[in-house]
Amino acid sequence: MDKLLRMAALPFGPLIGLALPMRHAMRGDDLAPVAAALLRRVRDHPDDAHGLLDGSMVLQLIGQADAALLLQERALALQTAYTLPAATPELVLMVILGPGELMWNTPVELLLEDAGVSLELQYLTAAQPWPETVPQHDVMLVAMAESDTNRPLLLRLAETMPDWPRPVINAPDRIAALSRDSVSALLAGADGIAMPPTWRLVREDMPTDGYPLIIRPIDSHAGRDLALLTHAGALPHYLAHVSAAEFYLSPFVDYRSADGLYRKYRIALIDGRPFISHLGISTHWMIHYLNAGMEQSAEKRAEEEARMDDFDTGFARRHEAAIAQIHQRAGLAYLTIDCAETADGRLLVFEIGTAMAVHALDNPQLFPYKQPAMHKLFAAFRRMLGRRALMRL
Repeated sequence: MDKLLRMAALPFGPLIGLALPMRHAMRGDDLAPVAAALLRRVRDHPDDAHGLLDGSMVLQLIGQADAALLLQERALALQTAYTLPAATPELVLMVILGPGELMWNTPVELLLEDAGVSLELQYLTAAQPWPETVPQHDVMLVAMAESDTNRPLLLRLAETMPDWPRPVINAPDRIAALSRDSVSALLAGADGIAMPPTWRLVREDMPTDGYPLIIRPIDSHAGRDLALLTHAGALPHYLAHVSAAEFYLSPFVDYRSADGLYRKYRIALIDGRPFISHLGISTHWMIHYLNAGMEQSAEKRAEEEARMDDFDTGFARRHEAAIAQIHQRAGLAYLTIDCAETADGRLLVFEIGTAMAVHALDNPQLFPYKQPAMHKLFAAFRRMLGRRALMRL
């Protein structure tokens, strides 16, 4: 924490980025002093773009989203290009990002810690001019994820792709097609996949039947205002407490296992090959790994360890055909999937996207088995970058 505090207090210092503060956040360290140091820094140096952007990231990690987005807006008004150099650079990755919340961009830094990859970060916004030239790089990754805000930017970016000078990972028009309603249509009829239809509706057009239903506001993540409506009478109460104008709704699938517990997997697809990121096990249908009680249960951790150990011969083999269809239909080299298994053995897909957090930041004393699994995933991602970088040499 001392290192992070020193970096936060240094006017016009190097960009800190996401990985270091998020590592402290995952440990349960108090980031409020770091946020305070960054706020003092940008108060005294309002043109310190690195301080503003780092302040935005730290404020988001401590739940102060509104203030964070104001700092981000100020940072991007000063400059839209940033650099995170590797200590021993072997490859330069250009990363295209959009404005907004952390979950609106692929958290690339978490995939590439100590990987010898320097990052050239380029933010694209509707308010700022887009660059006419870009830094030298070996390969480019579109990290901007699907959202209502990002979709026009993604489609505009897609127009430039035929002339891009280096290989591109994740075509922006393919990312733009990953809205929840579009994905349910994309995967409809795929063998071995269970994904209920998803509808996008304004609050005036809410259904009167078809319950139980899952409801969430458009562009919400991490379970924010996500709810299970068991009957139509629950809808007015929900709408009275959530101010959004539009929502996604889908039929609820009870995916409890025989022991009464819910199990949700996060899978990364890298050039079509699946890698397990985590398995959350909970008594509640809405599983988020951080609130699934994994830290408190040695039994749950033992099961997660077993599923990581036998993933290639177990889960991945059982759902090989389903995973192949997701890769083919999505058409993306890097993709993440939140999913489960139905009682009849199908892959139950909750969401596919490019911005889900995939990391090795969990306490290694409590989760030692995660390090080998995550390093295997990271190595595959790094190899993919290397292969793509060679495509136009």
